[in-house]
Amino acid sequence: MSFVRFLARPMLASSFVLAGVDKLRNADDTVEQLSPLLRRAAETLPFQTNEKVLARVIGGTQVGAGVLFAVGKFARLSATLLAIISALNAFVEWRSADISSKEGRDARRNQLLKNVTLTGGVLLASVDTAGKPSLAWRAEHLAADARKTASHLAADARKTTGKKLHKADKAVRKAVDHAVGA
Repeated sequence: MSFVRFLARPMLASSFVLAGVDKLRNADDTVEQLSPLLRRAAETLPFQTNEKVLARVIGGTQVGAGVLFAVGKFARLSATLLAIISALNAFVEWRSADISSKEGRDARRNQLLKNVTLTGGVLLASVDTAGKPSLAWRAEHLAADARKTASHLAADARKTTGKKLHKADKAVRKAVDHAVGA
């Protein structure tokens, strides 16, 4: 892991971990803030649940993904989860912000910019391969190597088969000549 990643991941993850802990501690406030989304989510799930449990799941996911991202374990997956949560937070905070005053509108804009910035940061991190080739690149090159190997094997098989056919042809001709001459 590069020095920049070593520093940047915990820095980026810290706000998500703290926000997740806050969601876990204050599940009632989270339910109030996320109520429209949680209600829809609870209705679509195939099992019975309530909004408070879903709020805690979101908080726990945010803490878990943040910690995993900070320590560099499953960094791309955890960054993707954080990006989804950050986008949801941005939407909910935008909808629920007080815009009755100029200060409220300014606070709403600043909060949106913060959330968009965090979402952008974790989206970048979700595609960061840490200097290693991506899975798509590895699969593409593995397939190319397999095609190349198969081509060489086929050429060798044709060559070997051709030699064996030539030897068999010579043996048959020799046997025919010997049988005809005898």
